[in-house]
Amino acid sequence: MELRQVEHFLAVARCGSFTAAAQQVHIVQSALSASVRRLEDELGAALFERTTRRVVLTEAGRALLPVANRLVDDVAAARGEVAAVSGMDRGRVSIGTIQALSVVDLPGELGIFQKRHPGIRIHVRDGKAPDLLAAIDAGELDLAYLATNGTPPKDLTCYVRWKQRLVLVTYPGHRLANRQRVRLDELADEPFVDFAGSSIRTLVGNRFADAGVRHNPVCEATHLPLLLDLVTAGLGVTIVPRSVAERAGLPFARIEKVDFERTLYLAGRGPELSNPAARALLDHLTSERLTSGSERAPTRNRPGPGTSRARPSR
Repeated sequence: MELRQVEHFLAVARCGSFTAAAQQVHIVQSALSASVRRLEDELGAALFERTTRRVVLTEAGRALLPVANRLVDDVAAARGEVAAVSGMDRGRVSIGTIQALSVVDLPGELGIFQKRHPGIRIHVRDGKAPDLLAAIDAGELDLAYLATNGTPPKDLTCYVRWKQRLVLVTYPGHRLANRQRVRLDELADEPFVDFAGSSIRTLVGNRFADAGVRHNPVCEATHLPLLLDLVTAGLGVTIVPRSVAERAGLPFARIEKVDFERTLYLAGRGPELSNPAARALLDHLTSERLTSGSERAPTRNRPGPGTSRARPSR
C-alpha cells in the first residue's frame, strides 16, 4: 500500500466523485481510478460502491477511512519534524571532550552556539578518550575532542588538530617552585601525582623510561580538579598542559630537551555528518577564530593525512 494510493482514496471519499477527486489531486481520472483499484486489490476488498450517479464508501472503505486519515496526518507530521530539524528549528547534537582540553573554551563556545540556535539541545560528555571513541562508534556522540601521543585515531575523520605543550607543576615552597626550566633527571624519585588513565600519564611514563629516570608515583587522580588539589596540598608534583597550570595559579616549569607535547583532535565518524545540528556545530568549532595555530584537514569534506592508525587515550 503506497501513500499516494491512500491519498487518492481519501480524495474520492471527500469528493464523492472520481472526476472531482482527479481534479483535486491534479491527475487524470483514469490514473486515479487505476490507483484506487490497485489499493482495493492489495486490500482484497472494494472500497467504493460505484453507480452512475454517485460513489459511496463500502463498509470496508468506512473502516479504512480513519486509518487512512491518521496515516496521512502522521506522514505530514513526520515531514514537518524533519523539516524543523533540517531547518535547525529543532534538533540535538552530542559532543564529547577530554578533561584537559585547553585549545578552546568549549562551554563558552557552546553557549554562543546555543544562543544562535535556541531550538537545538546540546548534550556534553566528558571522560576518557577510549570511552568517547566508543561512543562515537556507537553513534552516541556526533563529535569529540580527543588526545593522543601518536597518530590520529583509527576510523575517524579528524577535522582539526592542535599541539598541546605539557609542563611540570609544583606547589609553593617546593624546591623547584621558582624555576622556569628543569631537566628531566632532576625529577628522579620525585613524588608524583599521576593523571590516571590519560594519555598524559602514558606520555610521562614513556619519557621517564626512555631517559632512564625513575618515575615515582605516590598517588593518582582521574579528575583534573582533584589532581591539582592534591598537588596544591603538597602530595607531589605533576605534568599537565601549560594552560591548565596557568589557570590553576601553581608554579610550573618547562622540561628541557624532552618532547612533552601531545596532539588534540576534534573528530567525528566521517567526512559528511548526517545530523544538521552536528554539521552546524562543527562549522562553528572549526571557524578561523577558533582554529588559529591549528592544523586543519585539507578540506572539511575528507579526512586529512594521518587520520587513521592508532586509537587515543584520554
